[in-house]
Amino acid sequence: MVIAASVCLAAILGGANQAPPPAAAAPEKEAREAVAQFYIALNAMFTGDIKPMNDVWSHAADVTYMGPAGGYQIGWKNVGEELGRQAAMKLGGKIEPSDIHVIAIGGALAIVSNYEKGENLDATGKKIPVSIRATTTFRCEGGKWKMIGHHTDVLPSLAK
Repeated sequence: MVIAASVCLAAILGGANQAPPPAAAAPEKEAREAVAQFYIALNAMFTGDIKPMNDVWSHAADVTYMGPAGGYQIGWKNVGEELGRQAAMKLGGKIEPSDIHVIAIGGALAIVSNYEKGENLDATGKKIPVSIRATTTFRCEGGKWKMIGHHTDVLPSLAK
């Protein structure tokens, strides 16, 4: 993540209006790596393992989450609690991103839009197909790309 750190550092030291140095290509590559880490964490969460998800998220007070169960959580405390509830459900299955589109903003922010496709399992083990839209926002914090927002369509099987 040396490139990510240099992109973050350039954005912090040089200001958001300056382009990152040539050695640090636009943060699209780093944003795509952050997306990949998020989906690894999401699939781990489906087994009940919340640690990888906690690691990919910023723990700041301004993060937001509007996930497939509905609701609107603001701040890491609320977001973390909701993610913990979802991990406890042990939904199983696997979700992967498709049609990923990255918008890099000033070297310190990235907005990612994509589809989430795959399947989860209901309480009886029956496969439930998943095909929803998602928008995720990442911010460079301390040289690492962290999620600060995630918004998806609601899944009827999870809706509160």
